[in-house]
Amino acid sequence: MRALAAAVLFAFVALPAAARDDALSKEDVAWLDRVTFGVDSATIASYRDLGRRRFLDRQLHPKADGLPADVRAQIDGFDVTRTPMATLVAQVRDQYRDINAMPDGDGKQEAKKALQKQGNEYAQQAQATELLYAIYDENQLREQMVWFWLNHFSVFQQKGRVRWAVADYAQNTIRPHALGKFRDLVMATLKSPAMLEYLDNVQNARDKINENYARELMELHTLGVGSGYSQDDVQNLARILTGVGVNFDGQPRKLKPDMQAYYVQEGVFEFNPNRHDFSDKLLLGKPIKGGGFDEVEKAVDLIVSQPACATFISTKLAQYFVANDPPPELVKAMAKTFRHTDGDIAAVMDTMLTSKAFTASLGKRYKDPTQFLVSTMRLAYDGKPVANPRPLVNWISQLGQAPFGRITPDGWPTNDSEWSSSGQVAKRFEIARSIGSGANHLFDLDEAGTHARGGFPQLTTPTYYATIEPYLAPKTRDALTQATSQQEWNTFLLSSPDFNYR
Repeated sequence: MRALAAAVLFAFVALPAAARDDALSKEDVAWLDRVTFGVDSATIASYRDLGRRRFLDRQLHPKADGLPADVRAQIDGFDVTRTPMATLVAQVRDQYRDINAMPDGDGKQEAKKALQKQGNEYAQQAQATELLYAIYDENQLREQMVWFWLNHFSVFQQKGRVRWAVADYAQNTIRPHALGKFRDLVMATLKSPAMLEYLDNVQNARDKINENYARELMELHTLGVGSGYSQDDVQNLARILTGVGVNFDGQPRKLKPDMQAYYVQEGVFEFNPNRHDFSDKLLLGKPIKGGGFDEVEKAVDLIVSQPACATFISTKLAQYFVANDPPPELVKAMAKTFRHTDGDIAAVMDTMLTSKAFTASLGKRYKDPTQFLVSTMRLAYDGKPVANPRPLVNWISQLGQAPFGRITPDGWPTNDSEWSSSGQVAKRFEIARSIGSGANHLFDLDEAGTHARGGFPQLTTPTYYATIEPYLAPKTRDALTQATSQQEWNTFLLSSPDFNYR
């Protein structure tokens, strides 16, 4: 009986003769799998229509929101998305005020728990938003860059008030600058309430210096360890950053007349001159004259113009997209582009993605959890919008790479070996089975799961025949023939080594 079932299934999924003519080349498939989060039918159609160069140009310079209308509506419907940051902060501030005014007791504790629960729900909505963008947005390279920069400029949602700010951080700080100028991206993160709260610069004042953000800005965000800056540079940058913070209380600052011109406020971000050290500083061997927020802008200009910054960022990009130990000549070429274009991220990416080193690396990188989950969803459901993204958040958390979930500021590791343990492989099999069998609540119409639609996906599609079937390894083909149902066949394919490399 098992052999008969396997034979019937194998006949069902066997490659039609006509489909052989429609298959992309092995290099094209591998290239698409690296430039995007994974293929779907729309990606293949666009690639065939445009060709590689024009497809890449469109990915490097996206001109519009690439989300389908129904997915855009879903994201726009989230409480954390439709509430402006300033309004959200005001609501939270008022709730904290009301709680603090309550008498001590069970009621006060329950109110605190309810507010923290609401914050966690908002953070989960922000996580779901990022996964929905990654799965459905046609601007796939931009979305990979959003994930890369969220990891590079990492914040932890469970610290303080960060959970209320992560949705704004991704949407209004990272995404608009993901393929723009690196200097603009650094300045955007520097003004982000999520970053300033997470790395404690809200506490940094002239009479109480906090070096946390200054140190990570140089070590993790721009220059890297061993790039030539000193502890004195960290201390002087911290002094430059005094007064850079947030206005969560919504109250106007009391400023002397000679200080009023120095005050800066953009939404929740503020530069408060009352807290700033106006003395002259020396940074990386260059004098920075005391002058208010313009000191910050001059400091960032100086830092990002360092050759070490070009090399550090180029190395990080190449480690994510090419190899754990990228070829030095590739990094050198990328850094040269970085310097000659004033840190144009799209230009640096173009240098990397059109290099021989990039082509030589195709098919050899083990997917990290985000790449695995997103590529699985893109292949399995091919643009079909999920009604309930909560399982996506649960899965990425189980795989150990949740957005905004890294406690330390160094971000999740990008080395392949960090994600190929036996426990990771076992967890991927479970998730592949959940997706491949349809037993996943992705299409539940309510939280209780009492109204569901959909079913298990059919993976034997033209996309499968064009990109996966022609290049399956013999062992994978053998395993697939042992499947006794379409659901089991789906599970075997999605958890196979073939699918887990890109």
